[in-house]
Amino acid sequence: MIRLTLRSLRADALRLLLSSLAIVLGVAFVAGTLMLTDGMRAGAYDRAGAFDRHTDLGVYAGKDPLPPALVDRVRAVDGVAAAEGELTGSGGVVGSDGRPVLGYGVLAAIPTDPALRSYDLTAGRLPDRPGEVVLDASTVREEGFALGAPVEVGGSTGAARAYTLVGAVDVAGTARDVGGPFIGLVGADALAVTGERGYGRIMVAVAPGTSREAVAERLAGVAATGATVKSRQQILDDAVDDAVRDLKQFGMILLTFAGVAVVVAGFVIANTFAIVLAQRTRRTALLRLVGATRGQVFRATLLESAVLGLTASALGVLAGAGLAAGLAAGLSTLDLPFTGEVMLTRSTVLLCVALGTAITVAAACVPAWQGTRVAPVAALTDAAVQVTRRAGRVRLTIGALVFAAGVAALAVAATVGQIALVALGGMLTFFGIVLYGPVLVPALVRLFGAPARLLLGATAGLAVANAVRNPRRVSATATALVIGIGLVSAFVVGAGSVKVGIERAVDAQIGVDYLVTGVGSDLPAALADELAARPELGVVHERRSRVVDGVEIRAAHPALVGRTLTGTVAGDDGDLGPGAVLVHRQLAEARGWTVGAPVTLAGRSFRVAAVVTADEAAQAAPGVAEGHLVDMVDADFARLFPTQRGFLAEVDPAAGVSAERARAAVETVVARYPTVNLMDQAAYKKMLTGTVDMLLAFVTALLGLAVVIALVGVANTLSLSVVERTRENAVLRAVGLTRGRMRAMLAVEAVLMALVGAVLGMALGAGVSAGAMAFVAKIGGEFTLVLPWGRLGLMLAVAVLAALLASVLPARRALGRPVVEALGAE
Repeated sequence: MIRLTLRSLRADALRLLLSSLAIVLGVAFVAGTLMLTDGMRAGAYDRAGAFDRHTDLGVYAGKDPLPPALVDRVRAVDGVAAAEGELTGSGGVVGSDGRPVLGYGVLAAIPTDPALRSYDLTAGRLPDRPGEVVLDASTVREEGFALGAPVEVGGSTGAARAYTLVGAVDVAGTARDVGGPFIGLVGADALAVTGERGYGRIMVAVAPGTSREAVAERLAGVAATGATVKSRQQILDDAVDDAVRDLKQFGMILLTFAGVAVVVAGFVIANTFAIVLAQRTRRTALLRLVGATRGQVFRATLLESAVLGLTASALGVLAGAGLAAGLAAGLSTLDLPFTGEVMLTRSTVLLCVALGTAITVAAACVPAWQGTRVAPVAALTDAAVQVTRRAGRVRLTIGALVFAAGVAALAVAATVGQIALVALGGMLTFFGIVLYGPVLVPALVRLFGAPARLLLGATAGLAVANAVRNPRRVSATATALVIGIGLVSAFVVGAGSVKVGIERAVDAQIGVDYLVTGVGSDLPAALADELAARPELGVVHERRSRVVDGVEIRAAHPALVGRTLTGTVAGDDGDLGPGAVLVHRQLAEARGWTVGAPVTLAGRSFRVAAVVTADEAAQAAPGVAEGHLVDMVDADFARLFPTQRGFLAEVDPAAGVSAERARAAVETVVARYPTVNLMDQAAYKKMLTGTVDMLLAFVTALLGLAVVIALVGVANTLSLSVVERTRENAVLRAVGLTRGRMRAMLAVEAVLMALVGAVLGMALGAGVSAGAMAFVAKIGGEFTLVLPWGRLGLMLAVAVLAALLASVLPARRALGRPVVEALGAE
């Protein structure tokens, strides 16, 4: 029986070729992901202790930073050979062209004691004294900086100042390589530039021959309250955890999408075996007549699927190596902090081969079981070959109920915004499509085929009849496409809706020409004052807020505050000025504050100028009750909270000053602050939505493989159907169907299958996105469902075009045999 099975597999090798391609692609995705993440993980372990090669112990800050004086006390502890404070923060570098070097800049305190230095120099030396700086090698090379020349460095405390460049270091692939420049200063300069009050940790080198445990106990006695003393092993373990934490999440995301591709491949395999076994009905019956039992036939089919899965999985592992290399190249172009070489391990090979084989065997189980149910004698008749068994009533009834429940859940989720209901509705709707598909999909094929019949007449009518001839088959083919298209549509619609919501929020809240934003941190302290001093600028407002006693106190500008207000309950919001505040309605009602009444905020007395209401976009900070807001002018806020900074400043030209002249004035100031960006409203919107676009492109690329596998299923179904209809197609050609009309018939059949799957997937994706947008809107913001018709139309066009291409080989096969020979085919 085994020999017969292998012969059958060789005989049907061409029929199973496309289905094996589905498994190859699915396994390649899994294998490529594992190879990439294994290589990244190995690289992360190697680089985890890059800056602690000479650190024996560490004193780590708790809630408060470690004061600089503590470094001297630690250095004086018996057994300590060297001690240096270290901190990491953000900073910026002014490039050789006078503009800030792009990207988030990491600024770190560099030890001056040689016993604790662990940086890899590529040129020059490390800083030894205040006024010296070291940069990463790539920034030095790209900007053309020369050693010994001045380089301007700035941070959150003020404008950039010149430091002498003394060296270049290699930080590539480490935690301090995040796409922007790396800046190394001695401790005192690092504190001054970042504005930090102390260090994040103190690095300690233990004297030779001294017990590290004993020194650790002594350090614990002098460490600040809340500080923690860590051993070298604990430091390295924490570094490894930090290095691989994000990598694990990234790997899980990739494996999730790989899982989708594998599931789609499973649908394709199941449909393939159902068709192939239906075409082998007579062969199976003959085996039964000569003594083979149902169990033997069933096991032979599973053996065939196992050999197919094993072979395809092995090829998938090889293809996965190329996919991993492509992913690694793509990540490097995106400047993501994931680096490493592709690594193939034995566990990856075994897992991927086992997974691909198991999926193939599991997908073949139901078709194999159904293929053995035909009675041997009945299977030898011509009627038995036409396997058009309809789905059972129980399945259809359950499917209709599940589908209706899923649609209802999505409708309710789109109203109430419950994320659990969104997930439940999406899954129920999909399973409803799977179960009820033998009725739903053929009905949609007939519906979509009506226009084609008007255009192409009998040719399209034949295509529709062929497509719905076997409801189970066309349903399974379309369902595979529903998974991929549905997920892509959900992300496309969701991303489009989020982008529109963000843009609406910017339009509602931002009413100025220019915005100055911090790069990964708040604005430098003196920036707003310098901008306000420019005569070309009329409005300069730094957005700042502080929560005190459950109330969010916000800085406001009289010319801008009205943008977010929807009404005035009492008083006049135009009376906002020094000593006067605007109180929002919920807070006024809760505390009994009225217009003209004195109120105490952060220890100072103010007068209530008006009680106002605001739109949803202007709601209070997290942890503050809704509407517990107070707006006061910038000067009053600065007196209450002089150290509080904001991340954004709004700027408008002065009266009679052109926009170009005002922008030039802002650029003159901003050029001295390398940690800020200047942009207009359009650029600000693009910055906020850029992450959405990048995420959408990333997700679409990953899910694209699942769509490709589903389209392979369309081509596979059509190819196997052509084999099944060999004599039928020959008869049509004999009675006058031209070669062109034969190609058109198969093209229409492929397009209808793809069109139904794509439309169902888009509808499912839009329903999921509607519920998700309701959930996001419930959290905060004016987010509503927006259908990006252009992108959805493009997806539909791509699916139709791919279906047309998928029909080329089946048509060539149908037309490749002479009519007389095809009429005599079995």
